[in-house]
Amino acid sequence: MIKVYGFTRSRSDRAVWVLEESGTPYEFVALDFAAGEQTQDDYVALNPAAKVPTLVDGELVLTESAAIVNYVASVYGNGLIPSDPGERACYDRWCYFALTELEQPLWTMGKHRFALPKEQRVKEIFPTAAWEYQKALALFSEGLDDQPFILGDQFTGADILLGHTLNWGVNFEQPLEQQNLQDYRERLNDREAVVRMRQRHSS
Repeated sequence: MIKVYGFTRSRSDRAVWVLEESGTPYEFVALDFAAGEQTQDDYVALNPAAKVPTLVDGELVLTESAAIVNYVASVYGNGLIPSDPGERACYDRWCYFALTELEQPLWTMGKHRFALPKEQRVKEIFPTAAWEYQKALALFSEGLDDQPFILGDQFTGADILLGHTLNWGVNFEQPLEQQNLQDYRERLNDREAVVRMRQRHSS
């Protein structure tokens, strides 16, 4: 059975979400970061960066949340990744956008709030990061337009990366003014797979 190592309200949610969408059985192994479980030798052997998530599927050990989403979507399917080369290119475009444009300013905020050593944190960076995030939201809103999902009528793994990052922005109290993005976020959060993910985390 697939194992996913992680903790809630982190990029681990992306891995759990895609597994729930695909209907693939898995075991979620919760790590206690406060206790330093991510730095223990047995986990670092799986993920030398001591970060989450990490997926183990047989002999395959995979880190990086987007790689995990694409692996599960490719191997376990359920329509989560396009097979047509042109559609796949558009899919990849939005996956990369989620990581390099939409997430990047949020992670900058996160690093300078709590992740970096205190002596490396720069509070003056927050206005710039917030400005960058709003620019990315504007591009995202334009790309989504009036479609239900980023590629049109079909929900895909790219929506997992984008939807999770929108939730991250809301949790960071960043304005989300575009109505189509508000509706998109609500539509994704109402999906049965997301409900199951949250129930699993709360149990």
